[in-house]
Order: sequence, then C-alpha cells, then structure tokens
Amino acid sequence: MNDLVGLIGLFLAGMLAGGINSVAGGGTLISFPSLVAFGEPEIVSNATNTAALWPGSLSGALGYRKDTPVERGLFIMLAIPSLIGGLTGAAVLVLTAPELFRRVVPFLVLFATLMLASQDLISRRLRHSSADVERVTKIGRIWGVVFQLFVAAYGGYFGAGIGILMLGSFSLMGLRDIHKMNAMKTPLAAIINVTAFVFFAFKGLVVWYLAFLMMAGAIIGGYAGARLAKHVNPRLLHLTVVATGLAVSAWFFTKSF
Repeated sequence: MNDLVGLIGLFLAGMLAGGINSVAGGGTLISFPSLVAFGEPEIVSNATNTAALWPGSLSGALGYRKDTPVERGLFIMLAIPSLIGGLTGAAVLVLTAPELFRRVVPFLVLFATLMLASQDLISRRLRHSSADVERVTKIGRIWGVVFQLFVAAYGGYFGAGIGILMLGSFSLMGLRDIHKMNAMKTPLAAIINVTAFVFFAFKGLVVWYLAFLMMAGAIIGGYAGARLAKHVNPRLLHLTVVATGLAVSAWFFTKSF
C-alpha cells in the first residue's frame, strides 16, 4: 500500500514538474526530491529524473523550431560544447562518490533555486536590452562557447537552472531578441539532457519503471500546462516554485549534515 501511494505520488510529481516546466521552469525542484523521498539514492534519483524529463525539453525544442528560426551557424557553434559538456558532467556524476554527492545536493538545489529566483531580474534586463542593436562579436562568440561548456557540464551533472544561465550568457554574447534566445536555449538544453540521459542509461543508473511513470506524468502535465498557461498567474507560480525550492534545499541540508 505504501509503495502504491509512493508511485502515485511520483506520477503526480512528474505531472506537476512537466506543467511547471511548460509555464515557468523549475520542475526538477519538484521531481528530483520526490525520487529521493521515495527512497532512491541521490545519484540514481538524479539520473532517473533526467530520463523522466528529457522528452519535455525535446518536444519544446521541436515546438520552437516551427515558430522561431535560429541562426544555424551560431547554434552549431554552441551545440558542440553542449554535447561535450553534457557528457562531461554526466561522467563526473558517475565518478562522484555517493556520500560526496549527497553532501553536494543541498548546495545544487539552493543554487538552482537562486537561479530561478533571479529569473524575473534577468528577464527585465533582457527586455531592457532588447532595444539595443543585436551584434555578436568574435569575443562574444568565444565567451559563448566557453560559458556554454560550463553550463552544459553543470547540466549533465545536475541540470536545474540551465535555461536561465543560458539566457544570461546569450545576452552577454550580444543577442537581444528574447524569442530567438528561447528558440536557441531550448534545443541546446535538449542536447544536454539527452546526452546525459543516454550516458546514465548506458551506465545502468536509471530506474526505468520510475522513469516511465514520471515521464507519463510529465507529458500529461506539460500538455495541461501549455493549455492552461494563459489562466495561470506566472508570478504566483514562480514564487511558489522558489519557496518550494528553498524548503527542499533546507530539507536536504538537514538530511545531509
């Protein structure tokens, strides 16, 4: 009975994470700790969470492809460090001692929560800079490649908050159109997540029945979130997710230390 309740809880957590990701972002702050609370080790929970949520990032990338074209050369330039970084981060996770990762998790969750909390500030900055002339210089491209490698490595290792980091980086590169930036960010995030997922699957870290259960929930939640997005107060949802992230990070701190 307890297992049944836990499985239902994981399905609902996946559905909630999918819905949150489709509207505001930060779904991992719900789905990852749910797997840990279910009893899975932190590293296995991280790998299983990646397996459960990667279809959402891939479908989002396909959706943006229909609406907003991206500059092919710039995308390919950033796709290469995304692939390398995602693989590197996933490999580092596999090499990390479980006890060490358990102690690092509270800081990762707190960092992701703070990134999510700064989303409004970054968005206002991007809207303010949208009036500037869009010009990606050679220095901007070098910065973009180097920082994308860092973002992808972090994404392969843990993942929450990579979209916000990429938007900030794109702005520093010289990009100004928020729609083009989102259209660039989403497929790059998909590359990072899919690369990490394949590596985790190859290493046998994914609990498949839990991944498929949460994946089904995430697909339903993502669709429902997209349909209901206009009726949801995004600021209220954003604040709720941030508050949840702070509570979850506090829980992990008390659990790990």
